Amino acid sequence: MNDQVNDPPPKPAGRRSVPASYFGIVLGLAGLGNAWRVAHRVWQLPGAVGEVILAAASLIWLALTAAYIAKWFVARQDALAELGHPVQCCFIGLAGVAGMLIAGPILPYSDTGAALLFGICALYTVVFAVWRTGQLWMGGRDPGATTAVLYLPAVAGSFVSAAIISALGYADWGQYAFGAGLFTWLAIESVLLHRLYTASALPLPLRPTLGIQLAPPTVGLAAYLSVTSGPPGLFAHMLLGYGLLQGLLLLRLLPWICQQSFTPAYWAFSFGVTALAAGPLRMVERGDVGPAADLAWPLFIAANLIVLVLVLGTLRLMVRGQFLPRPVPAGP
Repeated sequence: MNDQVNDPPPKPAGRRSVPASYFGIVLGLAGLGNAWRVAHRVWQLPGAVGEVILAAASLIWLALTAAYIAKWFVARQDALAELGHPVQCCFIGLAGVAGMLIAGPILPYSDTGAALLFGICALYTVVFAVWRTGQLWMGGRDPGATTAVLYLPAVAGSFVSAAIISALGYADWGQYAFGAGLFTWLAIESVLLHRLYTASALPLPLRPTLGIQLAPPTVGLAAYLSVTSGPPGLFAHMLLGYGLLQGLLLLRLLPWICQQSFTPAYWAFSFGVTALAAGPLRMVERGDVGPAADLAWPLFIAANLIVLVLVLGTLRLMVRGQFLPRPVPAGP
């Protein structure tokens, strides 16, 4: 298997299809909605704001899921090419991760509905993560294809599984999922940092994927808090500290990353950013009165502003008819 990282998946003439990477929009909106839910409990901010954001995330997930399923029938070559692409294929796992996140908002309204949706999406996520990771273990890849998207199938899936299954009342199972995500994250991060330190610079289209680098420590913090009880301890503070460091590094790299004009790929920042905002809030809710309490407000405001910019940029693309990638014209 010789992956060519710079070769985009071919598209048939005259047809546009929804890339699996667009499920990242759901992750960002669901993350922000969950942060508002915690802010409502901690600061008594309007609870309706979070519910509206979560409802929007749910509707977008439904639309994207329907479009992605339809893609396998009306644009099968697109779907197969995406599945075989060394970078884009990892985003396919986001369909299940996003679905599990939507199960969370459903939980206060229907235990059964939330459990059913979680079960289906968790099974999909595990199957895809094992299949994709098995491919990676076979080797034969272009090192240039090593990007932060490698976290998505197994790390994001495990951490989100841990958080949601704990909310469903099975914190013991959540601990197993947290362990799977934690050690997979550490293993992949060492490989990714080696690539960033020693190989050529990421090409422009792939630079926004660095935003995913913020997600493992911050989503991991959410998972850890979900599977534990009592005041946050040392390990929670360590996860938050590493998340803050990743945020500062991405802020330093932002001018370099933003040499690429705005595309939906920038939603890669959203899940980590919103998790970074929700983490200190959850820690305060659990009794933390240290630096987490001082960081909670500025991080919450920053997350809202960043997601607002992403929403406005996406709406602008939609108005201009540039939301979906243009198909490659067919040859003679």
